[in-house]
Amino acid sequence: MGRAGLRPKKTAMLVAQRIVQDINRRGNKVGDRLPPERIMLDEYDVGRGTLRESLRFLELQGVIALKPGPGGGPIVQQPDSEGLATAITLLLQFENAPFRTVVEARTALEPMMAKLAAERINDEQLATLKFSVDHMRENLKDEEIFVEMSRVFHDTVAQGSGNALFGYLIHALLDMLDGSAMGMEYPEKHRRATLDIHEKIYLAVAERDPAAALVAMEEHIAGIWRYEEKHYPEVLETPIAWGNRA
Repeated sequence: MGRAGLRPKKTAMLVAQRIVQDINRRGNKVGDRLPPERIMLDEYDVGRGTLRESLRFLELQGVIALKPGPGGGPIVQQPDSEGLATAITLLLQFENAPFRTVVEARTALEPMMAKLAAERINDEQLATLKFSVDHMRENLKDEEIFVEMSRVFHDTVAQGSGNALFGYLIHALLDMLDGSAMGMEYPEKHRRATLDIHEKIYLAVAERDPAAALVAMEEHIAGIWRYEEKHYPEVLETPIAWGNRA
């Protein structure tokens, strides 16, 4: 008997878990087609409705795509952070949490990511980090490019940490903190200051100096806090809602 208050998992969820286990066991790659429905019905010993519910769930999670028509069926995909961002957003919306919650999470996470990146980043990721800094410098008057390169920079630091969870978390948090969606603006003075601290973080990471990378990222996130609290305090206190971004 399960613990009190815990409901047993639905059959469709259990089947979905088995499908994922079999994807791993077979070594399926992105783009591979899974067995046809008639084989999966026999293999998992369930009805058509249950199997289709399992597949729809996996499609929503980004694990598969359901290709219609003859020769179609479930195709293996690579899940991304979109589902994670949606799940976190819904959890926080029902807590009536403000966008400040997400900024606080970045404050706790990103310095550690920078520290680990200085220890673990690979050459390709380091080149991407440098590209983001150089491209921001070359296009400092273009706010759209600034926002894009800032996103690339923080994503790359997270990926360079060598911790897959950090990579997905920061991508999801940045999805939620798309400042342009609620009217945040970044004047050239702010863009220049951001470029300077990005370059400082990059150099610390490139020199494989974890302590300096951590301190530089702490300085960067503190600067973001000050800027947003000064210019956009109402945005920080806005309740998080699915479909809205800071």
